[in-house]
Amino acid sequence: MLSPIVKRQVRDSVNDAPLAVITVTYSPGGHLRHLIASLAGATRNPYTLVCADNGSTDGAPQRAAAEHDFVEVLPTGGNIGYGAAINAAVGALRGRRDAGAINPDYFLIVNPDVEFAPGSIDELVRCIEVSPHVGAAGPRIEEADGSAYPSAREVPGLTTGIGHALLYDLWPGNPFSRAYQANANMHVQRTAGWLSGACLLVRWEAFDAIGGFDERYFMYLEDIDFGDRLTRAGWDNLYCPSSVILHDQGHVADKHRRVTVPAHHASAYRFQRDRHPHAWQAPLRLALWLGLRVRGALQLGFRPRLVKSKALADQTTTKDE
Repeated sequence: MLSPIVKRQVRDSVNDAPLAVITVTYSPGGHLRHLIASLAGATRNPYTLVCADNGSTDGAPQRAAAEHDFVEVLPTGGNIGYGAAINAAVGALRGRRDAGAINPDYFLIVNPDVEFAPGSIDELVRCIEVSPHVGAAGPRIEEADGSAYPSAREVPGLTTGIGHALLYDLWPGNPFSRAYQANANMHVQRTAGWLSGACLLVRWEAFDAIGGFDERYFMYLEDIDFGDRLTRAGWDNLYCPSSVILHDQGHVADKHRRVTVPAHHASAYRFQRDRHPHAWQAPLRLALWLGLRVRGALQLGFRPRLVKSKALADQTTTKDE
């Protein structure tokens, strides 16, 4: 049995190993520079930043690696999606983790358009160490006006998902959306059904237990799926408001709505279809599919082509799997 002194030395050596910070880049521009600048004040421990690059053409990740010894670029081979890029980076880091060259307990996922408040990474580490059952910890995400983005939510059920999808744009305070955004108290540390993937401190053991991100999700809802599978596997998702980040969210989605809106709805349908796979649930799946089509049409400003059968609905939404 290790003495208290030896145990403390082991813990100190773990803290001395750099924390792996993974960000998925796709021509991130100046955002990446701001992220890097904020890292120094976010933790007292060493870190290394891995840019899982999905085909940037602006040269920002390469310039960052040339300017900073702790930054490296991992080409993924193309625009393979967010979850797949994270999985690729984790796979590339696994040998270093096993050798003790990086922190063997946790790694951090962060969007390149995030800026850390001082001490925010150390606060996430403190939160995740509250319990060995915490598989992931997420921070308070602040908007430009200082308000908190509801980044810790319940996993949407089928009824809640349909109601939220159909009504939120027209009636944000509808009961389905309120249920989805339940526990919207963003001042209290608590567990949640899922945490935003914009910034997530993940326990290696938990990540391995569920096989990482589901790569069928090209973009959107991969964090909801991740958090839900963590919960189903017995892990907690812990919201940690003492850790604060700023997130310039929406700047990409707003520019490419013809791509992002259908992608969001395809992911929403996939999430619920996976959790309601039985034949007797086919009418529910069709109702959700139609509801998402209507919502997408309203958001994009055109009338959708209605389908005549569930089979056609499934065929349409599974082409990219």
